[in-house]
Amino acid sequence: MTDFEIGRAKRGRRAYSFDDIAIVPSRRTRDPEEVNISWQIDAYRFDLPILAAPMDSVMSPETAIAFGKHGGLGVLNLEGLWTRYEDPSLLLDEVAGLDTDAGVRRMQEIYAEPIKPDLITERLRQVRAAGVTVAGSLSPQRTKEFAKVVVDAGVDMFVIRGTTVSAEHVSSQAEPLNLKEFIYELDVPVIVGGCATHQAALHLMRTGAAGVLVGFGGGAAHTTRTVLGIAVPMASAVADVAAARRDYLDESGGRYVHVIADGSIGRSGDVAKAIACGADAVMIGSPLARASDAPGRGFHWGSEAVHSVLPRGERVQLPQVGTLAEILFGPSSVADGTMNLVGALRRSMATTGYTELKEFQRVEVVVG
Repeated sequence: MTDFEIGRAKRGRRAYSFDDIAIVPSRRTRDPEEVNISWQIDAYRFDLPILAAPMDSVMSPETAIAFGKHGGLGVLNLEGLWTRYEDPSLLLDEVAGLDTDAGVRRMQEIYAEPIKPDLITERLRQVRAAGVTVAGSLSPQRTKEFAKVVVDAGVDMFVIRGTTVSAEHVSSQAEPLNLKEFIYELDVPVIVGGCATHQAALHLMRTGAAGVLVGFGGGAAHTTRTVLGIAVPMASAVADVAAARRDYLDESGGRYVHVIADGSIGRSGDVAKAIACGADAVMIGSPLARASDAPGRGFHWGSEAVHSVLPRGERVQLPQVGTLAEILFGPSSVADGTMNLVGALRRSMATTGYTELKEFQRVEVVVG
């Protein structure tokens, strides 16, 4: 692989974002109705290869239930407003009306309220009572503290999600989370990430995770590149982690770890490109935050935006384009890829002649 000279003392590899690539049609086309976009992770099968990001602007218990009934997997943020407050409705109204300059400080104050274990239990049981797959997310820093509460509440899928998650975190201040031991002791499948390199992904796969998140998440709302200088060109990152999946499949004697693209997926074309680069599914936030029935009231933010010491995100306002169902299935009233995500994925696959997601991962792509 070619390195480019940045200066005499530094060389770097060229990496590509989803905007840099395009999918190439083949000699064969299909009817979109013949395309199958279902996928399975562990024992759970879903009609849609889409996970809703664990962000307070995207997922409440009610929207997680609705998303699950539509065929996707809604992931609750178990460190968010719904596990800190009995009824966060008024606070969500306040966040939507905050002045831009004072917004960060006030959101830090709102999120300073302690997480309540009984609310974690109540929210997860509410989703379970609706008959959909139950998924909840914790950051690596909070996982050891609340993992037992989450598992005892009956979670089906445990998500450990951070800006960057490693299998080996070194700390002289506290005992770090040993992912391999933790995942081995759990009775539920774990999805963990983000990561962005072949090596980091391979290490996470060796912990026993069922799925690995690629990217930072919160692409539309995070400012990690500005604050820390760290960024992930997602097309290259997904392709690198897909290669790690292939290598781990050989190394483990056939154990398949699912690759889930998480970040920089704002429109329907990005969903198709992520799968074309090797993802099994995508985790999205901003497209769903545009729903008129999203809890963010037209605003979108991630956990990075409310960090008590170093916020690495911002609250962004997004135009509300339709209901959750319309954003997923249409009909679309706009031509910018923000509605009918599922229909667009089906048509992209049909136009290139593929009927299964695993086959579509082999589609030709070009650099624009």
